[in-house]
Amino acid sequence: MGRQQVGWVDAETGECSERRLKDRAEAEHFYRELQGKQVRVGIEVTRHSRWFERLLAELNIEIYRGSGEDSSQAGAKQKTDRWDRLHILKLMMKDDFLRIWAASPENRDLRQLDGTGIAWSN
Repeated sequence: MGRQQVGWVDAETGECSERRLKDRAEAEHFYRELQGKQVRVGIEVTRHSRWFERLLAELNIEIYRGSGEDSSQAGAKQKTDRWDRLHILKLMMKDDFLRIWAASPENRDLRQLDGTGIAWSN
């Protein structure tokens, strides 16, 4: 991870803010500061994020994996990271963020053990 752009809103006050996290260490520090608070994180499923998902699971932070795209902006040419971040934030605030199921980090680890991508159980 080179950097991470985050945007958030305080549901009680309505206060919004943005921040750029320059590296993994700064991101870990930022999210550890949120531990114990009611937090929901939305990320696009296209991002490589295993370490991040593990961190959020460790901190008991709810994660929404999904897509911020909808048919009205599928052909948008001026999309930027900031636009994506703010769009996802708006969708999450309206409870309209399209969530996509993804296996837990533990389940993915099990699937990798046998090399087939298939999780075996008894």
